[in-house]
Amino acid sequence: MEGWILTLQESVSGYLGMPPETLHKVVLTVAAAIALWAARRVLFLLFNRRFQDPESRYIAVKTVNYLLGFAAALVVLRIWLGGISGLAASIGIISAGLAIALHAPLTNLAGWIFLTVRRPFTVGDRIQIGEHAGDVIDLRLFAFSLVEIGNWVDADQSTGRILHIPNGKVFQEMVANYTQGFNFIWDEIPVTVTFESDWRRAKEVLSEIAERHTAIQSDEAKRQVQRAASKYLIRYEHLTSIVWTSVADIGVTLTIRYLIDPRRRRSAANLIWEDILDAFWQADDIDLAYPTVRYYDNRLEGKPGRAKPPTGDPQAT
Repeated sequence: MEGWILTLQESVSGYLGMPPETLHKVVLTVAAAIALWAARRVLFLLFNRRFQDPESRYIAVKTVNYLLGFAAALVVLRIWLGGISGLAASIGIISAGLAIALHAPLTNLAGWIFLTVRRPFTVGDRIQIGEHAGDVIDLRLFAFSLVEIGNWVDADQSTGRILHIPNGKVFQEMVANYTQGFNFIWDEIPVTVTFESDWRRAKEVLSEIAERHTAIQSDEAKRQVQRAASKYLIRYEHLTSIVWTSVADIGVTLTIRYLIDPRRRRSAANLIWEDILDAFWQADDIDLAYPTVRYYDNRLEGKPGRAKPPTGDPQAT
């Protein structure tokens, strides 16, 4: 049997013009590739039956891809470079050359290691890195992918574009995570009423509206925020919604500050503004302010003490 195999190998080698040893390595490489491909297919079928949750299935598939890729690299190196000593020497020489020729890919690979170990964000998080923001949908050896938000679209809404960002960017750009620790962000809506409005009553109305729409309405949400504050040493004086008062050139500005799910920022603002417009429409003593020009007679429209001209004024007689 062995003699027949050797004869066949010599015939094929002579036909291809390839040394027998090289042909033997090629055959072993093809066999290893087929075996690893078959193992990958079997594992994927098992994962599809085992994991019903798409996120768990995604993590399992990515892990198997990395492990099989690493195993394939070791098998190929072992087949073509020989024993352990030859393998170690060859890897040292190859590594030195790759470090110079493949600086950017190696930096991206180091970024992947950092993302895997330190985990500043994971698949499913909403992040901003540099000038780009979006939801992380994939994380690979050399790049991660985002569904873009913002840009020409207001209020952190999706643009529909997929951004592929090299992993090395985590060493060069600031990374902000919208959802790490707890799934809420602070948002603010400034509402300006005229000076003639009953701003105290307006503040009460806005407080009631904010309380209805804030994310901190359940005990579980409050515990989640408190756990995050303890873990990251975050200190908030107020976790519930609040309305701050300030003065602008056109009126009194009442700023609603409230916690909200970052993915519901625009829809929550829409509901809050609709409630504000309905409430102010029914209030006779509250009006929204806007830039305008008008003549103002302080004696007729001002405080009661200003209605009477001062003593000595020629108009008083």
